[in-house]
Amino acid sequence: MIFFEIFDKNIENIVGIQKISEDEYDCNGDSFYEVFGWIKETLTEAEYKGKKVKLNKPFRTPQGPKKFAVYVKNKDGKVIKVNFGYPGMKIKKYDPKAKKSFAARHKCHLAKDKTTPRYWSCRAPLSKGSGYW
Repeated sequence: MIFFEIFDKNIENIVGIQKISEDEYDCNGDSFYEVFGWIKETLTEAEYKGKKVKLNKPFRTPQGPKKFAVYVKNKDGKVIKVNFGYPGMKIKKYDPKAKKSFAARHKCHLAKDKTTPRYWSCRAPLSKGSGYW
């Protein structure tokens, strides 16, 4: 994040680079990501059991087995649905003590795999403007 802030401030001084959109740059006709060897994943929609779904966007499941679910791609490239959250519990996102206890109990600092419920329980923004834990 810091790299892009510095990059945005000095973009006028760099010859041959233009800002196309919020997160995309053009360097002498090539995409910024192509120049630096990064891959920009633009796929936000996919298909799951015949219906179009948005990837990496948690949603409530009113009749589902859990409180929330999210569609993600696994290592094989298949779209899977990850259910997470106990339906009967309240989310105490404004209580710092409860958040700290939750993070310690679930070992949120170790959750790296997006295909696990623990990852999403620890990191999902569960309402508009709530931000990440």
